[in-house]
Order: sequence, then C-alpha cells, then structure tokens
Amino acid sequence: MGLLQRILHRVENWLTKEHEDRSFPMSDFERLRHEIKPGDVLLVEGKSRVADVIKTITQSRWSHAALYIGRLHDIEDPRMRERVRTFFDGQPDIQLIAESQLGLGTVIRPLYVYDKRHLRICRPRDLRYKDGQQVISYAVQRLGTEYNVRQIFDLARFYLPWSILPRRLQSSLFEWQPGGHTRTVCSTMIAEAFASINYPILPLIKRGDGNTVRLFQRNPLLNVPSDFDYSPYFDIIKYPFFAFSNEEHPAYRMMPWEGHVSLSDDEKHLYVDVDWKAHESARKGPSRRPES
Repeated sequence: MGLLQRILHRVENWLTKEHEDRSFPMSDFERLRHEIKPGDVLLVEGKSRVADVIKTITQSRWSHAALYIGRLHDIEDPRMRERVRTFFDGQPDIQLIAESQLGLGTVIRPLYVYDKRHLRICRPRDLRYKDGQQVISYAVQRLGTEYNVRQIFDLARFYLPWSILPRRLQSSLFEWQPGGHTRTVCSTMIAEAFASINYPILPLIKRGDGNTVRLFQRNPLLNVPSDFDYSPYFDIIKYPFFAFSNEEHPAYRMMPWEGHVSLSDDEKHLYVDVDWKAHESARKGPSRRPES
C-alpha cells in the first residue's frame, strides 16, 4: 500500500468511526425485522462523522439508505442468490440488506447491524412482486462497486446555499448515464434500482400540448436518503420503541365484549354470550403459588 492509499485509508477510518451514543434506541428493532419486506428501503440515522456531514448537507436526520433484499430464499433468481453467496458467507436464514458504505463499497450485510439505530421503513406502494425482484437483482449486480467519495463533496456544493465554486463547474453530478459509473453511494444505487423498473421517487411532472402529462426520473446522482421519506410513492412505516398501542392490550381486546346487554332468544341461536377470560382461566385450572 502506497503513501497516498495509507492516508486515504486513515481518513476513511476517521470519517466512518462512530461516536458513542448512550441514548435509548428510538426504534423497536424486533417489530421492524418481523414486518420489513423485500424491496423496502431502510433509512438509518447514522452516528459517524460522514453521517453528520450528510445530515448537514441534506438538512435531514437520515444519513443512510439500504435496500432490504430478504433472506437468501427470498431472492427468486438463482444467479442472484449465488452472487449474494459470494459476497456474504453466512447462514441462509439471515435477513440481508444491500448497501453502499464509505470504506466498504457496495456490499451485503445482515439487517441486525442496525439493531441499535433509529430506523424507518419506506415501502414502495403497489410494487409488483416481479418488479421488486428486479429492483433486488439490480442492487445485487452492483455488489463490489466502490463508494463514490467525490459525489458527497459535489452534493455539498449542490445543496448548501454557499459555495466557493459554481455548482455545475467540474461537478460529477451532471454526468450521469445509465450503467456508466463504477462508483456509487447508498441512495444513488437504490434510486437507479427503482428507475430500472420506471418506479418514481421524486419525478418531474411536465404538462405538454393537448393536456398531456409526462414524467421524468430525477438524476439518481442527486438523490439523498431523505428523498425516500419525502416521496409520495413510498409509504412510511415506523416502529417506535414506546408505541401508543400496546401489543399486550391491542385494540380488539379493548372492544366492548362485556356489559349488561343480553341476546334475544332468536339471537342466541346465532351468537354466544361467553366470558372467554373466565372460561380460559377455568380450563387452565387454579394457578399455583410459588413455594417459598
């Protein structure tokens, strides 16, 4: 490794080192991992220096986006399953994400690496199964792609209100071509995956002659993680650690199953008036007190 590579490696380590966060996690990871579906976009509030930079640039708490691809058997194409195996040597029942990270490139990692983070699911609305598989296949084909550090600096020039250089001068953001880049960042890779099936994120809608309307996909190089949160085509799913609805006392258990209203003789043939709680307690028998 040459001197320049060693310097860049140290800079990457400094940027990606996560600062200690003793705050209580805001998301219920157990609920999230049971409800997430292949094709969902996972937003992450990062804790590293580069995450802080991205949050400042985009004015959002979401610094990273990953694509949930499911377990190995959720990937329909056997060639894509085999490619995932070459990048992830783990148990086949582990829940997986595809993501682009500074210092790692485009990789496959377990979902549980974010179990202590503030997370949000962005679910593409009405996404067909076949199209979802194509989105996953696109991301899997991009595995091994290096992280585009320059794109972060160009995004800073584009989004921040001040800049030493004009936004378009020598910027890589306006040179995008389908499949023409060997480097990428998290949200660009996912935006390209959805663009491959013509699924909109934040499209430009233009009205033409004769009251016609046409959509244009946004330049994927301009996409940031919070765009999936802002998009009207993605449903936002949250699983807060402390939810208003208690799973031990869900809404259907709070419905008025008890009271002073009685069934008529005719209704007793069609409905039953049973105290199910008392019935279940009687079936289990009296509870034994623990021995002292």
